[in-house]
Amino acid sequence: MKRNYKSEYKNYHSKTKQKKNRAGRNGARRIMKKKFGNSILGRDVDHKDRNPRNNSKSNLRIQSKSSNRSRNK
Repeated sequence: MKRNYKSEYKNYHSKTKQKKNRAGRNGARRIMKKKFGNSILGRDVDHKDRNPRNNSKSNLRIQSKSSNRSRNK
């Protein structure tokens, strides 16, 4: 069965809460890129407390993709 991306966006990604979460994740990436430059390429920016809206410096860290995404289970 194929994914229906239009329906996914309509039912989940377009919600105000999810837009704010996405903006927080994008903002965290911008903060870390400004601090560390291109050394973050190929790696993920992790929120230690799992809250994508908390972009305090003490809450952000850079991790490899595999270690960050294995933590999401």
